[in-house]
Amino acid sequence: MGLLEGKVVLVTGAANGIGKECALIAAREGAKVVVNDLGGSVAGGDEGSAGPAQQVVDEIKAAGGEAVSNSDSVALKSGAEHMIQQAMDEFGGLHTIISPAGILRDGMFHKMPDADWDSVLEVHLKGSYNMTRSAVEHFRKQEEGNFVLFTSTSGLIGNIGQANYAAAKMGIVGLSRIIAMEGAMKNVRSNVIAPFAWTRMIATIPVKDEASAQRVDRMKNAMRADQVANVAIGLSAPDCDVSGQIFSVRGNEVFLFSQPRPIRGMTRLEGWTPETLLSHGFPAMKGDMTDLGNTASVFTWEPI
Repeated sequence: MGLLEGKVVLVTGAANGIGKECALIAAREGAKVVVNDLGGSVAGGDEGSAGPAQQVVDEIKAAGGEAVSNSDSVALKSGAEHMIQQAMDEFGGLHTIISPAGILRDGMFHKMPDADWDSVLEVHLKGSYNMTRSAVEHFRKQEEGNFVLFTSTSGLIGNIGQANYAAAKMGIVGLSRIIAMEGAMKNVRSNVIAPFAWTRMIATIPVKDEASAQRVDRMKNAMRADQVANVAIGLSAPDCDVSGQIFSVRGNEVFLFSQPRPIRGMTRLEGWTPETLLSHGFPAMKGDMTDLGNTASVFTWEPI
């Protein structure tokens, strides 16, 4: 018997990459799966196609599993509601939503068109809201439900050229945390994963120098989508009691991220002024401040 025997799992962005591996592994673990994918490009904005999601469904069925396809957009509340209703109609329930669906519109912030900002937040942050809000009342009523959402080290640590993506992904961290806190008494869990994996989205990152070429090559060869998916499925297991956490997956490494908490406090009984902050307060805190290094400056070793 699989870890998800008798459960219904909805996976967004499931035609490729992490989403596809989540759908395949969920099915192998006994779940009935709604395979959602708009079937569009990485940049979004096109009409998409139902074909890619159906191909994953066919693969699941060929292996003896149960699945149905869906090509609604996570960016539309009506699309999210339809996915959830489809799970109810086809399989009689819903227990987990895994939602890695996303797009990229990279560019330096001072050159970023409003449309690129809006579209990325619409798919990632609004899409995560649409999926969670459309399912949370059902999960609370049945006193069982689980969300696995996706953040990024672009937000947790930082990456030049991805202000829109980072902002959306950090919003998802806050959303997941509150869902977990509010859902604790109703057995509704929510966690986020920051993945390192070679996917269609990663393949669009411009390679501008030898260092970035080597980094992309490491990601392509050592960090697979199925390694991330295994963590997502583990978090989806009924026996899992983890909630409100931030994980990162990098090859065979799984990291638990810290969450913002005060690390240094300064008190001045007579109160602070701009001058005393500049002369004493900020300099005293300098050693505890986070530098402006990107993800590569934090994960300095080869993936394992």
